[in-house]
Amino acid sequence: MNLKSVVKTVFISPDEPRLRAGWRLLIQTLLIFVIGTGLGLVLFMFPLSVTQLASNMLANQIFQLFAFTGSIYLARRLLDRRSFVSLGLRWDRDAIRDIVVGIGIAAAMMALIFVIHWAVGWLTFESFTWQSREGGFVLQQTLVALLIFTLVGWSEELLSRGYHLQTIASGLNRFWGVLLSSAVFAALHLANPNATWNGAAGILLAGLFLAYGYLRTEQLWLPIGLHIGWNFFEGVVFGFPVSGLNTFSLIQIDVAGPTILTGGAFGPEAGLVLLPGMLLGTALVWLYTRSEESGVESQESEVESREG
Repeated sequence: MNLKSVVKTVFISPDEPRLRAGWRLLIQTLLIFVIGTGLGLVLFMFPLSVTQLASNMLANQIFQLFAFTGSIYLARRLLDRRSFVSLGLRWDRDAIRDIVVGIGIAAAMMALIFVIHWAVGWLTFESFTWQSREGGFVLQQTLVALLIFTLVGWSEELLSRGYHLQTIASGLNRFWGVLLSSAVFAALHLANPNATWNGAAGILLAGLFLAYGYLRTEQLWLPIGLHIGWNFFEGVVFGFPVSGLNTFSLIQIDVAGPTILTGGAFGPEAGLVLLPGMLLGTALVWLYTRSEESGVESQESEVESREG
């Protein structure tokens, strides 16, 4: 075997003339840092210091939005030789419905987790935030938190269930695409405050759950909605830490149950209380997507009967 053949075997996909999946993933990751560095240089032109920006969660998410979206767009077009939309970003009525339903399913999951905490005595309700802060402040912080978690849902799903899962699947298969992308998703959360291995295991399960939403629809909108709703209702509505992060909340609670069950300072993702919430969410995703399948089947049957 000559050098040209070796290079081709190592770098070029056997299925079509493009780089192998591993190299595409590596270059896309490098593009994140390149774009991030460029954005960082631009920030020096403004009076805000890097330290001030680093402490601002909204600024961080805007920064991440450009780095993730830009790197994935370039990688998808130049390396994968696919359209950006083909990642699962077809925009239509179904997309809007998937987002809204995903948020609703996540709300039900977090409500169940809250009720379990309260029913067994792990949780003490202290006050509503608007009892001690002005209504304008509460509304402003709620809307800012919603914007932040919308950006988080877009960026992290585009990366994990979008580029990572689908690129790994193209090089191996879907099983490994789902598992490895979820493992990377969990590993990225180890840098969060109060991170534990229990929390990483919970985030891994969350990654598998979000991947299920993608697999059932072949689009990213349902997992994006699930991700937005998960974070927003977990932190803002029900007052739990969001993967170790303390965010603005509409209520003040005190959680004092066993850490192995409640997740402690990391939040429900690090506790066994996550499991019933995940089971409920999985069942609701199945029911929702099952109704979509039934609708498609009935439309196909109607078309066939007309053609007959």
